[in-house]
Formats: sequence, structure tokens, C-alpha cells
Amino acid sequence: MVHIGNSWDDILSEEFKKPYYLELREFLKREYARYKVYPDMYHIFNALKFTPYENVKAVIIGQDPYHEPGQAHGLCFSVQKGTPLPPSLQNIYKELHDDLGCPISQSGDLTCWAQQGVLLLNTSLTVRQGQANSHSGKGWELLTDEIIRKLNNAPQPIAFILWGSNARSKAQLITNPNHGVFQAPHPSPLSAYRGFFGCRHFSKVNSFLSQKGVEPIDWAVREV
Repeated sequence: MVHIGNSWDDILSEEFKKPYYLELREFLKREYARYKVYPDMYHIFNALKFTPYENVKAVIIGQDPYHEPGQAHGLCFSVQKGTPLPPSLQNIYKELHDDLGCPISQSGDLTCWAQQGVLLLNTSLTVRQGQANSHSGKGWELLTDEIIRKLNNAPQPIAFILWGSNARSKAQLITNPNHGVFQAPHPSPLSAYRGFFGCRHFSKVNSFLSQKGVEPIDWAVREV
């Protein structure tokens, strides 16, 4: 069964026993046996591995993993070292530069954010090569919605960053007034100019955290 290696194991232990997850597990066994699936099966839960429940300061919600070779490694919007930056990540870096003056990194690996308490959670955690959304509707959404509900109940203040309609649909799960919700269009080239650029979420999240007495996030992307 799943072994994350931190507090998420206990928090999600009952979820991993539910029929929908057991069916999802059997589906994934077949998919990984027959097709090329991303990310590597050992990286599926990297978002949870790198960011224990009690350390979460912010959550960025993506849709599903990148579906081309060398990209996905279990963190939404992040790509493995040495991989060209996808267009959405390029736009994230542009907004980060315009907002906080952070240098635009050549690396697309956002592990440094995850290690500071930014949970980089996709709605669906796996995908078949070359087929976007091919694993949506298979059960992942039930698990990741439950993860958001668990975070909604967290005692520490959390900033939920919702970019795009898929992520923004999760706002209804966030009812705890101790948390902050930051919504904008998706950073993809199709929608970034409709309000993602200029949203200043990076500085706004840090202001929210500081007001709550939480150390802000160093958003500058550095290799780890």
C-alpha cells in the first residue's frame, strides 16, 4: 500500500482503504504495465512526501501532470532538472519577477517551494504519455478533494492559490476563515493575459502569512 513517510500516512490511512482508491490502484497497475505513464510510480506522491501536513503554508492546485518525457515528477507546474520550461511555468516566473523581482530561473524544478511548505498538488496525480487528462475521472479527484478538506481543517493558516477554472472549483471546499483563498485565471498562454499577469499572488500570500505570524515563503527558485 501507499507509504508516504510522514504525517500524511496517518491522516490518509482510512482514505487508502476505501473502495474507490482500491479500484484506482488496480487501474494504475494496468496502466503502468501497458503504457508509459507519468510521473514515475515512485514519484506519484512527491507533493505529500516533500510537504508534510503540519508544514503546509500554501497550496497551489494544478490539474494533471505534464504528459511528455522528462517533465512530471509529482509536483504541479514543476518539471525535472534539465527539462525546458513549459509555457505555463514561464508565465509563472514572469509574474514572480514582476511581482517580487525574483530572477527568472533556468530550472523548472520547484522542490525548493515544496520544502518550504508549498504543497504543489495536482487534482489528478497520474497521466498517460501524450494524453492530457487521460487519468481524470478514475478516482484521483476523490482523494485530492479529501486532501483539501483535511487541509481546510488544519490548525495553521494556509494560503490556497487557485489558478484556472479547475482549481477555482475547489474554493467551495475551503470554508475555514483562518485560511486565505487567492484566485486568478490559469497561467497558460491562453489565459494568462486575462488576469493571471498582475495578480501579485506571491506578494499577497506572503503578506497574508506575515499577518498570521507565519514566516513568508522565499519564492526565488533555487536548485536543491
